[in-house]
Order: sequence, then structure tokens, then C-alpha cells
Amino acid sequence: MALSAALRLPLPRLLRGHSASLIAAASRRRAAAGVPAPDLRFLCAASSRGARPVRARRDDGRSADGDGVVAVKERIVPVELHKEATEAYMAYAMSVLLGRALPDVRDGLKPVHRRILYAMHEMGLASRRPYRKCARVVGEVLGKFHPHGDSAVYETLVRMAQDFSMRYPLVQGHGNFGSIDADPPAAMRYTECRLDPLTEAMFLTDLELNTVDYVPNFDNSQKEPSLLPARVPSLLLNGSSGIAVGMATNIPPHNLGELVDALSVIIQNPEATLQELLECMPGPDFPTGGIIMGNDGILDAYRTGRGRVIVRGKTDMETIDEKSKRTAIIIKEIPYQTNKATLVQRIAELAEDKVLEGISDIRDESDRSGMRVVIEVKRGANPEIVLNNLYRHTALQSSFSCNMVAILDGHPKLMGLKEILQAFLDFRCSVIERRAKFKLSQALERKHIVEGIVIGLDNLDSVIQMIRETSNHSKAKEALANEYGLSEKQAEALLDITLRKLTSLERKKFIDESNSLSEDISKLNELLSSKKLMFQLIEQEAADLKNKFATPRRSFLEDSANGEVDDMDVIPNEEMLLIVSEKGYLKRMKPNTFNLQHRGTIGKSVGKMRTNDSTSDFIVCQTHDHVLYFSDKGIVYSARAYKIPECTRNAAGTPLVQLLSLSDGERITSIIPVSEFGEDQYLVMLTVNGYIKKVPLNVFSSIRPTGIISIQLVPGDELKWVRLCGDDDLVALASQTGMVIVNTCNKLRALGRKTRGVVAMKLKEDDKMASMDIIPATMHKMPEKYDSRVKDLSPPWLLFIAENGLGKRVPLNAFRQSSFNRRGLHGYKLPEDCRLAAVFVVGVSLADDGGSDEQVVLISHGGTVNRIKVKDISIQGRGAKGVILMRLEHAGKIQSASLMSATVAEEIMDD
Repeated sequence: MALSAALRLPLPRLLRGHSASLIAAASRRRAAAGVPAPDLRFLCAASSRGARPVRARRDDGRSADGDGVVAVKERIVPVELHKEATEAYMAYAMSVLLGRALPDVRDGLKPVHRRILYAMHEMGLASRRPYRKCARVVGEVLGKFHPHGDSAVYETLVRMAQDFSMRYPLVQGHGNFGSIDADPPAAMRYTECRLDPLTEAMFLTDLELNTVDYVPNFDNSQKEPSLLPARVPSLLLNGSSGIAVGMATNIPPHNLGELVDALSVIIQNPEATLQELLECMPGPDFPTGGIIMGNDGILDAYRTGRGRVIVRGKTDMETIDEKSKRTAIIIKEIPYQTNKATLVQRIAELAEDKVLEGISDIRDESDRSGMRVVIEVKRGANPEIVLNNLYRHTALQSSFSCNMVAILDGHPKLMGLKEILQAFLDFRCSVIERRAKFKLSQALERKHIVEGIVIGLDNLDSVIQMIRETSNHSKAKEALANEYGLSEKQAEALLDITLRKLTSLERKKFIDESNSLSEDISKLNELLSSKKLMFQLIEQEAADLKNKFATPRRSFLEDSANGEVDDMDVIPNEEMLLIVSEKGYLKRMKPNTFNLQHRGTIGKSVGKMRTNDSTSDFIVCQTHDHVLYFSDKGIVYSARAYKIPECTRNAAGTPLVQLLSLSDGERITSIIPVSEFGEDQYLVMLTVNGYIKKVPLNVFSSIRPTGIISIQLVPGDELKWVRLCGDDDLVALASQTGMVIVNTCNKLRALGRKTRGVVAMKLKEDDKMASMDIIPATMHKMPEKYDSRVKDLSPPWLLFIAENGLGKRVPLNAFRQSSFNRRGLHGYKLPEDCRLAAVFVVGVSLADDGGSDEQVVLISHGGTVNRIKVKDISIQGRGAKGVILMRLEHAGKIQSASLMSATVAEEIMDD
């Protein structure tokens, strides 16, 4: 049931038009006689639907009290309460929207800005005139146009003079007008101001040419312009912000030159796309500079009117101490509308609370020459990581939420870039048309006067004689009009001519003026009849402003996907170790977890393992790498390396099922760290049953969380090895019985993901593949024809590791290139009860003595780890037995092995 309210409208009707004093006298007499006063009701005003007051009718008997007052009748008008409240609230909201909070899309100004500029124009505060006290301007605005508080007017005037608040200040200030640290300006009695040259050229040039309508001011004592005849879209030039009732606006500022270019594009091609406009005006240009991250938010704002622009402060890196190599971050620019003092204080608080690590000192060295905030970084800290943490935790990176709402046709509207430009063009066309009509009327009027003067000068003698014969001014004017067919204005102008203008030279000037006026009239008529000429004039006037007042862009645009600070930006890109167990547990540890040991030792345990679990793989990568996880079922998953929880040596690790969407029984068999997905890089995949395939690496650049297929497997087969390679690299395959095939990767044709591949090696019934490794093209110098008599022991070598803990290095030149789908050559003659565990290419990094600088990490089935130098392993022939690498009396067999880079080895030796 709808709620309703009754508006009670008492409508007294007094006899014979008595005044209100009669009612007051009657009330006093009632009080003296002890008669109670009637109840009073507080009544609301009539609704906006136009409810009219109802007049009470008198009864035929004219019943009245002793004072002669007629009895009052009431009429109840029922209205719905929610409708009445809605209409009253909307009326109030629209008053606030139109009168105070929102700018007009045509001149881009709010009423208070418009009134300040007009008042200063009326006061004669031009850019070439002396400064005047701001108190005089505020008083002029308050007294004539803006009946609100003086603080609101003065704050607006101050902001119009701040170069860090407006991209193009509209007022020139003299004195203390505040600072970017939010220091308050001086009182209005101390500061002085005048108009900026750009303001005069852009807003006030054509104001007296009837280009805009004038409306009465608040007390109807004089007129004020409803708009200013802007020559460029000021709404986009300086932007605007305001909070009204039920809505708000937040429009970013732009560069004048770019804005004029975009306006020219929309003039020349009204159907221009947003992309064409972006080529001229790529984004906002904030007065405080900064770096705009990405263009997604800009596109949304220009397309729909709403968008989120991410802005970063501009910084530099400086070395403050050459000996200790200490670095400092220098903040030179901050995001728009950011308080510098508050930013510095916030950074100091976060550094003290250990939220921001790596900061030793912060100080503000800003002066009149520019902004300079110095943040000293601790010795050993990564300044890039510190800077990214500043972006994440402080206002050094902030967002500007675009909400481009403005007044269009008397109503607030959310508009995109094209709609704003089109609305301005429509307004500017009306300004040009009204200006042309005003000039045309003045030219026609002046030409009419000049023509009458020329007629009089052509008949000068008779005109003088006629004037001398008349008795007064009116008769002379009448005689001239009758004699020469002149109008009243022409006759009046002819009578006003002085004697000096009767010369022949002055007559020629009037004739030249008449001809010039005729040309002007012709041009104005042509302009009024051609929309194309109007657009050309609009473009030319805007281009003149650009040539005179345009400045270089301050905000730098960085073409990035987005400006969000990812976890990767605040995590150092350090080398790390990944250990995967057979049961699917993953551990991430620092390289110095294991100390260097000698060949033949038992080793150190990798830590606790689950029951009946053993280590499966051991690799080295960077924390920022994409880690590709290949499972035995041919599915590949992807995740960043830093997302793997870091743990100690004794920790059990994190189950892979918590990191990846693995199916039941699915195991990760190979892990490939990838820094970049290059176009000339491939992944070579090898299955246990001997199928090999080469797939382009960039195919795996985008992997959904549930994984994608990397290879099609036949029943009973499983994917075991995946390696990175290039076309000129060599791939070395080894079976468990010690057979080896070395061939170039370009002999493999690049295939798609959903294929099986080709046969890599012909295996015996009891044989399976044991390992695969890649030999970079920069390392190998294998001859086209193999010569067994040549004994070349130079690197690179193939490092063979058997399950029984034996191993050896064999020169690569001891093998010849052989095709795939062959049995291969014997690389290691193993006992019948022993199998080959792994094969690596070593010799990539050489020490000063010419030996290998790598280290190999051996892992037994029991989880014991031993790391030894590769150069300690002897170089032997293909038929040699090898040397002891790890004693396995109590640790079973070798489960897996991996190489340690020379960089990691140096870091460990330093520790």
C-alpha cells in the first residue's frame, strides 16, 4: 500500500480585503478574552507538479465571528510521499549540479570559474596590466555574481593560478599561492593576480561580439554571460573535478597541441575512429608529469567516459658512494594530485616499520629549480626491488579514475572523447555563426552610414547651402533626407561631419572604407552560408592558439600491459634450486644450501622425505622464470618460479597437486625454466619408449591453469625428458644400456603439440631410454667424417653417470653424428646388472686451467645428495669403466643427477 501525505493548505479569505494586521489584532483580542488560539500546522510548499492553492468559499449566511473574519475551509490534496520526496530531491540535486559542481561541456568551466574570469575581465585585469589584490577580485565576484562564501571563491582563484594543479593556469598569481606540499596560500589581502594571456585568447576575445547569451545575476542588477566563447575544448585541456549530489566528475587534463590536433582530425573526418584520435592525443598530460602505465584505462575512458589511468612518479638512480657502490633513488616527479610532504612522511614510516626494506635514509632536497627527493638504498639491497616496493606501498604509484561527466543540454551526462569533441564543435559553430551575424550587422550599418556620407560629399556645395538655409538641426536633417533620399541615420551622420573631413583625401577614405565593408560583408555572408568555412575557421583559430601557447608533453606514456606492480617486481631475480621427488613434492632452496664436497664422498641429505619417496629431478633456475611442468601423461603446466614456497633443506616440500591441477596418478617428470619465449627456440621431447619430437617454444607461452597437451602418447609410453634447443644445436640421446646417438636438432621437423613424433632410437626389448641432453651450437666442433685415430680430449665432453655411482667424461669428438631411428654407438659398456642413470654435456664453462668449471649434483634413491666438481672426473674413452663418483653402500643407486652452473659455484665458494 503506497504511503501518502496530505498537504493541508489553509486558505483564509478576509472580508473586504483587510490587511494582515487585522488578523494580528484579532489574535490579541482572543488572548485577552481567554479564548484559546487555533492549532498551527507546518505546511510544505506546493509540489513541483504545479498544485494550485485552493480558495475557500463563503457560506451563503456569511458566518463570521465577532471580529468579522470569515470561517476558513480546508481542502486536502493527497500525494504519494516517495514521489514528492523524489521530485523535491531531484530539483535540489539539479540545482547543485548546474549551479556549482559540474562543468559545462561547451566552455569546460563551472559557474564560479566563469564568474571569476568575467569579473577580472570587467575589472580590466589584462595580462599586460598591473597585478591587483585578490581581495578586490573576490569582492567583485561575491558582490555581483556569486552569492557564496569568500573562501570558496578565493580557493578557486588560487587553484586557477597553481601550475601543479592546472596544466595551463588561467590566472597569473603574484605572491604565495601554496605549494605541492599542500602548504596553504597567503591571505587574499596579500596576494595579487591578473589574467593569463592564454585565458584572454581562449575565453575572452569574442565576448563582446554577441557570441553567448547573457543572463541576469542573482539580484537582477546586471547581466553575466551564461558561457564563455572558448576556442578549444577547455573541458579536456585543464580537466575538472567535482562532487555533486548523486554523481561526480573527474576529467584529466591534456596537452594543448595534442588536443588541437585531435580537434582537427574530428573536423576533417567526423567519422574518425578512436584509434585515429589516439594517434594525435595518446593520453592525458598531467601538470606534475609522471609516467602513465599502459593504455587500457585510457581507451576505456575515451570510449565510455570511465577508466582508470595508472600514474607513476618519475625516478632516477644515482651512485652516492663509489667505494661502497651505494645507490640512491631520486624522485623527480610525482603523480597528479599527490601531496609530496605526505608521500615523504609515508615512506619514512613504512621504512621504520620494516614494510619497506633496503632504505637507509630519505630526505627532501626540492627547491625552486625542481623536485628532488633522495631515498638512499642500503648497501647490498637491490634498488629496483626497493623502487617496486615504493610503487606498491606508497602513492608514488597512484591511479586517476576518469569519470567524464559534464553538463550537456542542461543535463549531466557521461561522455567519451568523441562525444565531448563533437559537443564542443557544435557550440563553437554557434559562436562563429553569432559572431559573424553580429559583425555582419555592424558592417551593414556602417556601410549604410558611409554611403550616406559619400552622397553628401558628392553634393557638398548644395548640402552646405541647404544647411545654411534651414533654421535648426531637425529641419536640416529632414531637408537632407528628402532631397537625397537619405535615412535618418545617414542624415545625422552627415550633419556630424567636421570641416576637416570635407577634403578630397577624406572623401577617398570613405570610398575605400565602403569598398572594404562590401568585401567584409561578402565574406561574412559566404561564411554564414558554408559549414565547411566555419570548420576551417574553427581549426585555424585553434591552430593559432597551439602555435602561440603549446608546450611539450610532461607525462611520459609507457606502453605496457598494465601498471600494476606484480609480485615479480618486488622479488629479486636470484638463482635458486628446485628439487622434485618421485611422489610429487617440490622444494625451492637457495644454492648455498649444500656445501661443496669431494669426489667419492657419501654426500649430504636433501632433507626429510616421505615414506618410500625419493628425489626425481634437481634443476637450477631464476626466481622470475616461467617454469614449465611436463607430466608423464604428456600434459604441460606453467607457473612462475617465485610462486613455489621457499623452504629449508630439512623441509619436506610442497605437494605439486597444491600448485598444479594434476589428475589422479599424474606425475611431473620434467621441469623446464624459461626466461623468454623466443621464436627461434624449441622444446625437444623424448619418451621412455624412444619417441622424439620438436615443438616451437612460443607454443607454450600461454598455458591455461588446467594445462595443455604437449605430446600424444601411445598406450604404455610416458613423457620423461624435455629440453630446450636451437636448430643448430646437437641432441645427445642415451639408452639404459649405454647406446648413444648424437644428431643435429634441425634434422627434426617442428611439429604441433598434438602429435606423437618420430622414433629416436631402435631399442632392444629390455632396453629403454635413459637420458637426453642438448649440446649448444657454440660448443661443438664435430667433424663431418669420424676418424678413430684422432685423440682429441678438448671440451666439450659427455659426462656419463651410471646407477652404481661410477662415471666418466668422454670427449664429444669420440662420437660421430648418426641419424635418428638407429641403434647408435656404445658410449658406456656397463655390467649386466647396471643401467645408465644420466648423460650431460659439460665443458660449457672453463676454469683458468682449461678444466670444466661446472659441478654435478648426484641424488641417490635414499635422498642423499653429493655435489662434486666435474673437472675431478677423469676423461676416458667410450669403452672405459669409469671412476667412483659416489659411494652407495648404504644409499642404494643413483636416482638422478643435475649440473650446477659456474655462477652458483662462485657464490657458494664465497660463502
